[in-house]
This record gives sequence, structure tokens and C-alpha cells, in this order.
Amino acid sequence: MSTQPHPIDILRFNTCGSVDDGKSTLIGRLLYDSKSLMEDQLEALARSADITGGGQINLANLTDGLRAEREQGITIDVAYRYFATPRRKFIVADTPGHVQYTRNMITGASTANLSIVLVDARQGVIEQSRRHTYIAALLGIPHLVIAVNKMDLVDWSEDRFREIRDQFEAFLPRLDVFKDVKFIPLSALNGDNVVEKSNHTPWFEGPTLLGHLETVHIASDWNLSAFRLPVQWVNRPNNPRDPRLHDFRGLSGQIAGGIVRVGQKVLVLPGGFRSTVKELWTHDGPLPEAFCPQSVTLCLEHDLDVSRGDMIVGMDLLPGASTELRARVGWMHPRPLQRGKKYFLKHTTQTTQAVVTTIENRINISTFDAEPEPPELALNDIGEIRLKTARPLVFDGYSTNRLTGAFVIIEQGTNATVAAGMLLPPTEAVKPEYNDFAI
Repeated sequence: MSTQPHPIDILRFNTCGSVDDGKSTLIGRLLYDSKSLMEDQLEALARSADITGGGQINLANLTDGLRAEREQGITIDVAYRYFATPRRKFIVADTPGHVQYTRNMITGASTANLSIVLVDARQGVIEQSRRHTYIAALLGIPHLVIAVNKMDLVDWSEDRFREIRDQFEAFLPRLDVFKDVKFIPLSALNGDNVVEKSNHTPWFEGPTLLGHLETVHIASDWNLSAFRLPVQWVNRPNNPRDPRLHDFRGLSGQIAGGIVRVGQKVLVLPGGFRSTVKELWTHDGPLPEAFCPQSVTLCLEHDLDVSRGDMIVGMDLLPGASTELRARVGWMHPRPLQRGKKYFLKHTTQTTQAVVTTIENRINISTFDAEPEPPELALNDIGEIRLKTARPLVFDGYSTNRLTGAFVIIEQGTNATVAAGMLLPPTEAVKPEYNDFAI
């Protein structure tokens, strides 16, 4: 059986945009028109019609599950839905549009390959459109779709569509992270250009939304250039009934980057000890090689002191290893970020204490300019900070590896997650040393 990297057949995407731009309706239309609903879901959809009044089926109810959401006609929490077509499987996160729930948008978009930003054709590009596009760029989402919705309410005007596209293209070059950006005119309520091509847009030569989701290239989104394995647990079955497992000692975790092969030389950080991969195991048995994002158990030639939170890396492209960090954060709690306060910082498989030493800037969402040295970061603010951790973090810049470059900040005492962070690339000064351990 081949273990070479292959295209991932699951596309994770999220929808975002301002309030009442039609995000939930769009997902409902995708599910409905792609025939991805079970009979009981269709029955539940019909039963929920009385909540919205008038007895009319509301496709948004497929994702807006909270009663408050249905009564108000807005999305509050992140809703996940799963569906599939013959070409690909999908995991979709419907995220809130209201500025009050921007933190929920960050949560829903954090693992996405693609982000759909909906724009009301009548309103055009507003602050929330810019905010959500910026957050998608900040989170390193490689693929972007600008869905210009409610085109039926502007008489399917090609000029209006082009005007909105020009407004986005005026600031998209400043973000400079997206591999591709697609603009699609549609009506989520009526289904135009969602699953089927619309007769109302003969001037639009692009794909339908589902057609683009089925064909967008995502196989290269994973980082396969530098091996990273955050150790989740030390696997010691110590089963006396099976002599083969009596002395087994493996290091288990999910590969966060690169490819690893039996016989490959590796480095264990932050200890800095070198060794060689002796065996690779998965649930299905041994493998000659494995790659991101597989979960594996790795056996080394040497019996090293390795524990949860350590990271096994390749010898070619080394990560950073430091207690002094620079990062961009999205603040997610009503209590503002306090300089000098102790927090917990969770990064890959380890949790350590951290102190925010400096708030360097805050991003003005209207202009994308950095406002230097703000006194605090409040709820939904995005800014750049410096941290000091109690234990060295082994990390890559978030732009290089979304798995080893991400972290969350947790408030001590309440255990509330208060921020999502993206580490800036390490400098040469924090590249790790390694001990002269025999290979």
C-alpha cells in the first residue's frame, strides 16, 4: 500500500459576513440542493417553520439550531455541518456575523481551508466585510470566496457586482496571503449559482459555488517540507500477555508538518538530543513513512527522556525554541488583555504559564493600519504582543505552519479561553542548539 502524500478529500470551510447577509441560508441551500439532507432532517425543517412564523420553510434553520437564533433571525454560535458529493467531503462552519460574536468567527475559521465572505449586494463592502476578510488572512486561510449575495434584489446588475469586486481588490493586495480569490454572484434564497448555474447571470463565466468547492486545489495546503511531531503521550503498553509489547516504548502524536521515514535522523526538542527513527506505527500496523496530518507512534533507536509537550523534528529545517515570543492575537473576552498578568498558554500538546510583557500595536480594521502601543486589547481587538513563557516553546511562524505556529491563551482561575494567537517567525537567535548525542 502506497504511503505517498495524496490529495486530502475533505474540504473544511466557513461562511462569514455581516448580520443578515444570508450565511445560514446559503449553507441550507447547499445542503438542500446537493441532496445532502436525510428524510428526518427534511421533516424537522418542516416542523421548525412555525418558529419563524407564516409556516414557510426557512433553510437557515438547518444551521441555526438555538431557539434565540431562530426567533431573532441571526446566528449566535458556530454551527458545524457535514455533507458530501461524489467528488469531495465537506465540513462547514456557519459563523456569526454580528461584531459581538467575532470571537466565534475566529473559532469557526481556525481550521478552515477556505473562507466564504458573504456580501449583501445592496450594502456592498462594509466594516464587517473587511474585518472578516482580515481575520481570514490573519488565520492563514489559503482560499477565499467572495459571495455577492442577494443579487436578485439589485436586478442581477453586472455593474453592481463589478463595483463590489473592485472594492475588495482595492485592499486585498495589502493582505497578501490568499492563494486564490474567487468572486461569485448568487442568490442563496433562490439557489442561483449555488449548486446550479443561473440564467440571470449570462455575463458571469465562472463556476457555481459548489462547483468551485468541489475543485479548489487543497492538497498543497499542508506543510510537507519540515517534519514536526508534537509528542502527545509516551506509549508503553507493558502487556505481560504479549511478549512483543513488554518492552515497547513509542512516542505518539499527530504529525504537524513534513514527512518522516524509518531510518531518518531526528532531533528531540527542547532537550536537543539526536536519534534515528527505528519504527513507525499506526493503528493499521507498521509503515515505512508517514506524513502530515497522520497520527503515528514513532520508535527511536535510543532510549531518550521524552515526555508530553516535547517535539520531534527533522534535522534539515529547524524550528524556533524560545521563552521570548512575538505574536498576533485576537482577544476574545470581555475583560481586556492586561499587561503583566499571568495566563496559561496552550501550544500543540503542552500548556505553560505566560506573561504578556508588551502590547505593541492594535489593528484598525477600517484602514488595516497598526496603532502603536495601545493601553489594552478589548473584546474582538486584534493586535501584536510580546510574551514570556515559563518553558521554551518549539515553534514555527504561523505563516509557515498553522499547527506549530498557533496557540490559545487561557485565563487562570476561570480556565476561560481569552485569546487565539499566531506566532511570528523565529529569528536566527532563537534557533535551537542540539547536544552531541550519538546517532
